[in-house]
Amino acid sequence: MMEAYESSELLSERQRSERLYLEFLRKPSMSMGVYELAAGATDPQRPHTEDEVYYVLSGQAFINVATEDRQIQPGSIIFVPANIAHRFHSITEDLTLLVFFSPAESLKS
Repeated sequence: MMEAYESSELLSERQRSERLYLEFLRKPSMSMGVYELAAGATDPQRPHTEDEVYYVLSGQAFINVATEDRQIQPGSIIFVPANIAHRFHSITEDLTLLVFFSPAESLKS
């Protein structure tokens, strides 16, 4: 069965939630969400136990993965292996990311 989403609706829902990350899809093999960081913000995330892919929808920043730094912009795609430290930084324009986890991200309380 198809599941379809509109990014404008997801971004509005994420904003209403007042959280940086909104998960919108969860299957055993993968999960997806939208992640937003404001210009100048500090990225609070920690390494995940799942492989992760980021697709940059909008914004300008850098990402640090382990010891590598890379500038990102709309259209950038970044793969981060499980358990590797990574963080967005030097965010000069509000950053909006589509995030894919495989398998589904662990939910920790």
